Amino acid sequence: MDTYMEKEMQVGKTGGLKACPNESKAYAFTKRGFDITASLAALIILSPVLLLTAVAVYIDDPGPVIYSNELVGKGGKPFRILKFRSMYRNAAEIAVSAHADKGDASVTFKLANDPRVTRVGRFIRRACIDELPQLVNILRGDMSFVGPRPLPPYAFKQLTEYDRQRYMVRGGLLCYWQISDRSKVTLEEWMDMDIRYINEASVWTDLKILLMTVPALFMTIWKNY
Repeated sequence: MDTYMEKEMQVGKTGGLKACPNESKAYAFTKRGFDITASLAALIILSPVLLLTAVAVYIDDPGPVIYSNELVGKGGKPFRILKFRSMYRNAAEIAVSAHADKGDASVTFKLANDPRVTRVGRFIRRACIDELPQLVNILRGDMSFVGPRPLPPYAFKQLTEYDRQRYMVRGGLLCYWQISDRSKVTLEEWMDMDIRYINEASVWTDLKILLMTVPALFMTIWKNY
């Protein structure tokens, strides 16, 4: 499969960090073993939540309950990420140009007060429930629990060669950026966080991020409501 990186990445003269991935086989085995075990267990334990969410999404706007979107993974290899559908089926037909508040048209573009988002969609986004199907992505190896957050192709194209070092490892559901105050983190700081994670990656680092995710998640939900 073609990738989004046609040549080996070189660190630009930015004065930033050089990514040095943890190449320990023991770490790789432990990390993948945890991803498989934890994602499978989570899918089983959270199955009632997954089922109720699927039903709610369908009742609110009949149609597919899962949305698939292409993201860029390790080495620039594209994959399809899974999420609960949070927009109307005809979202592409809903005009948004008349809305003054269009959010931040950057790498993480999100339209504030997006009229394309359903009622249930707004709730599951705020509660981060829309991302639960990504447990399947983790189980099949597209991504990991911990790692740089994958981005879509349009965002990948905006990154510098320095930023693209983050694709030297498998992307993840959780990262330093997500346990920080994301609203105050610049793109440059986010990229540095990802590269710092790559250099610090270990079983302990991953465990620390997982443990810190719980209070960070509650804080995000609190702010959203």
